Amino acid sequence: MFENLSERLEKSFKLLKGQGRISEINIAETLKEVRRALLDADVNFKIAKQFTDTVKQKAIGQEVLNSVNPSQMMVKIVHDELVDLMGGDKTDLNIKINPSVILIAGLQGSGKTTFSGKLAKWVKSKRGKNPLLVACDVYRPAAIEQLKIIGAQIEVPVYSEDGNMNPVVISRNAVKEAKKSGYDVVIIDTAGRLAIDDEMMKEISSVKDAVNPHEILFVVDSMTGQDAVNTAREFNEKLDFDGVVLTKLDGDTRGGAALSIKSVVNKPIKFVSSGEKMEAIDIFYPERMADRILGMGDIVSLVEKAQEQYDSEEARKLQKRISKDQFDFNDFITQIQQIKKMGNVKDLMAMIPGVGKAVKDLDIDDNAFKGIEAIIRSMTPEERINPVVLNGSRRKRIASGSGTSVPEVNKLLRQFDETKKMMKMMTKGGNAARLMGKK
Repeated sequence: MFENLSERLEKSFKLLKGQGRISEINIAETLKEVRRALLDADVNFKIAKQFTDTVKQKAIGQEVLNSVNPSQMMVKIVHDELVDLMGGDKTDLNIKINPSVILIAGLQGSGKTTFSGKLAKWVKSKRGKNPLLVACDVYRPAAIEQLKIIGAQIEVPVYSEDGNMNPVVISRNAVKEAKKSGYDVVIIDTAGRLAIDDEMMKEISSVKDAVNPHEILFVVDSMTGQDAVNTAREFNEKLDFDGVVLTKLDGDTRGGAALSIKSVVNKPIKFVSSGEKMEAIDIFYPERMADRILGMGDIVSLVEKAQEQYDSEEARKLQKRISKDQFDFNDFITQIQQIKKMGNVKDLMAMIPGVGKAVKDLDIDDNAFKGIEAIIRSMTPEERINPVVLNGSRRKRIASGSGTSVPEVNKLLRQFDETKKMMKMMTKGGNAARLMGKK
């Protein structure tokens, strides 16, 4: 995500290196490159021009003229303007009323149904709510069944009415059911079309009138760039939605939608989503996104993801085992499972400052730990607890059982020893909890 934009912006800032001060002359080429980078990222032309004009106005101010490092100062100005462009501050979901009704809208294929499930899981686990999913996509084949499968996966009930093709009636009845059965958040998954048409807009407007939702979220496929922004404008004119959800951020997206949509519709981006995993949903923080665009990483989000997977008691137990030199392969594979729950490995690495650029061309996917897990699972209970017993014949057996090779088994054993040493050193400094994302 934003890889090309990040590279282009970095090159533009290098044009100012070695300059003693920022002037209207030496800033011209930098701003030209910044504008090109934004346009290449599929940012609206008018927005790109307005952005660079604002940066220029601030950059040639007296405070910047006295700066000892014009390149760094320019990065800061562009960073602050990116934050403003994307909305400034995060915007919370309005779920204070009981039951709170959330209407999910968007075109077919934008990821509405998957996001509905992710949102249900999010309000349940992060906000302590008791959600009800509502299947109102009565036209797309298997849409209702898809939502039911998702609901079963996240243990959230799905309200549907077999044979009923009227989403207005279904949604109204679902809200009644929520009030009767004690559900405090109702998430309505609506039908989409391949393109905007009058019939679809009339239908979703009727659903809105019937249930009077407290939140209307417009789900948009971020890979469609300016088309996504134009679609958002048309939906907003009809629905006056409350916020935007950007999906498929793990795809080949240039970022134009994220950078343009707030300026065009004047509605905040509330969530970002990537992949099919139900955990892959995040609140949209403009400042953190600006950090990532400028190659500064997003260490705050990384720590938050880590904290979600570790409770204080588990961290304390692990620290005790490490300090007593009892850390074994059972602990090792547990830590791998926790890392996998945090999300896509490459995306996690990209949150570390300076690492994103280094891993952008590497093929790192969710199967990155597959070989390691296979090797560990091929060990006997005794071998996991006491790896020193792993002689040549045992290593050969493990390699055969895991579908790997003896050199790969040997490499893992060396990595395990190095990890143990590092973790023990961290414990001596009282920092083991930091390994688990604890402050």
